[in-house]
Amino acid sequence: MQFLERTTAVLLPGSGSDADFVLRAFAPLTRLCARTVAVDATPPSVVAGYRAALTAAASDGPLLACGVSLGSAVAAGWALENPDADITLVLTLPPWTGAAGPEIPAAMSARVTADVVDEVGATEAIARMRAGSPPWLARELSRSWAAHGDFLAPALREAAVYVAPTEAEFGRLCARTVVVGAEGDLIHPVAVARQWGAAIPGAAATAVDLADLGPDPEVLGRAGLAALTAGC
Repeated sequence: MQFLERTTAVLLPGSGSDADFVLRAFAPLTRLCARTVAVDATPPSVVAGYRAALTAAASDGPLLACGVSLGSAVAAGWALENPDADITLVLTLPPWTGAAGPEIPAAMSARVTADVVDEVGATEAIARMRAGSPPWLARELSRSWAAHGDFLAPALREAAVYVAPTEAEFGRLCARTVVVGAEGDLIHPVAVARQWGAAIPGAAATAVDLADLGPDPEVLGRAGLAALTAGC
């Protein structure tokens, strides 16, 4: 994996998540990189901030873009729009393909959560989330949702309407790519990861178990590293 030694890793969290999580999740990869940029969601636009971070890092040389959910969709879209960029993609827990219809679990979850935040406030929304979530997820989201502050609901709504690349567009993606799904994840169905992996030329598709991800976020980075190593 010597090509990573001169690479800038840009880490893009999922909607409602934060840089703290992706730094831990992708540590097996970033340990090999020259520099790491972990991006938090900031107003006025999560997507614009992610894209700006990729563009800025690309000016310094090769990129390793590691995304979770929304972050994966934005990274893939940026790579499609910048075909001359020297970029490697590790796309984890992809949320949907193309436009998010009303039945898409990740988009529905984002919309419903934003509505709850607007209705009862972030503190009560966090309390309700903690009551209905596994302990590891409650810990992660309690921290990241609180850090979003007043930007939480707008950030979630922006994510819910984001248009990911279509299968036809993925067919034009020429970057070295790994797609990582999670078995048992109802919000990010592993079938979407398989769809992305099949549509992207030369992509490696793999999966982890959601039960392993909770106590050890690094399973995402290890899966990505293993797939990149096998393909090099």
